[in-house]
Amino acid sequence: MMDLTRLRSVYESEGPFATVYLEGRSPSEESSEQLRLRWRDLRERLAGAGAGDAVLDALEASVLNVEYGEEQANGRVLVATENAGVLLAEPWDAALGAGDAQYWTRLPELGAYVREECRSVRMLVVIADEQGAVVRQEVLAQQHHPRELGSETVEGGAETDTHKPRGQALSHKRLQRRAEQAVEHNVEEIVSRLRTIEAEFRPRLLVLAGETQARSMVREKLTERLAELRVDADRGGNQDEAAEQALAEQLREIAEKESARNARERAEQLNSGLAHGQAVHGDHPVARAAEMGAVDTLLLEYGTGTEREAFLLKACAETGARADLVESGTGLAEGVGALLRFPIDN
Repeated sequence: MMDLTRLRSVYESEGPFATVYLEGRSPSEESSEQLRLRWRDLRERLAGAGAGDAVLDALEASVLNVEYGEEQANGRVLVATENAGVLLAEPWDAALGAGDAQYWTRLPELGAYVREECRSVRMLVVIADEQGAVVRQEVLAQQHHPRELGSETVEGGAETDTHKPRGQALSHKRLQRRAEQAVEHNVEEIVSRLRTIEAEFRPRLLVLAGETQARSMVREKLTERLAELRVDADRGGNQDEAAEQALAEQLREIAEKESARNARERAEQLNSGLAHGQAVHGDHPVARAAEMGAVDTLLLEYGTGTEREAFLLKACAETGARADLVESGTGLAEGVGALLRFPIDN
């Protein structure tokens, strides 16, 4: 799901708008030159459609002024106008092979961007051991390597050795108890930090990975809110490249299942809403609801464009609505529907 108010500032500017999609590609030594050639082609096409030098120069500075390597290879979406310059410059996880695209239109063409944002899954990934945990904020999209937004190591403050001693002597039992208390203290510090990050990052899932016993201890200490988000990852970790790859693959699988589950849930909500006057579908009914401020969640079919999509996104962004996806073939008229804040007369 995407909060469309994130786009409200884009729509506050007057058009026409230039919208550019740059496909993500594998980094190479030729990335810089390839990017320049790709941009030159896009610039020529935009100029041919009527875009002036001011908007083209602003876009060019944003497109080409990136660091060598991964940044040059990342997919991006950009929106700009003649007077305001670049209004939006965000990562965009296009489906592999989608290619670059450009538009010079009265309203920005953000349907593809919104769909990918809705399909992406924000995850708080915890790779735990007895000493602490590596906590990552990641965004997962189908067919793509996880996009890491932040990473930190949370180390417990307990100074006692967390490795349990062997033997049955009383002193050993005391040391063992101290070690258990130190591990428990470390876990509490990890969970405390997770609560803070969750409140800021707002992930859809909390994924527990790493050592089995450490995962179990973290799981037992989770708050009710964190427990609701929890999913276990039992493959890989951060020990080496092979472990990282195994974990990344499982994270993609988890993201795909979550996206499919969410799409089914939205379809069920739509069908129930249609039966009780709390939902509509089709270009014109949804547009009317959007103009009335009645749309709570705009529903788009993945892979299906709709005729008035640019207008619907603008109207819903201006009224604080959200957007989400249902799978293609759900049966939405013109590929668009809406869950309503209040019933409207047909």
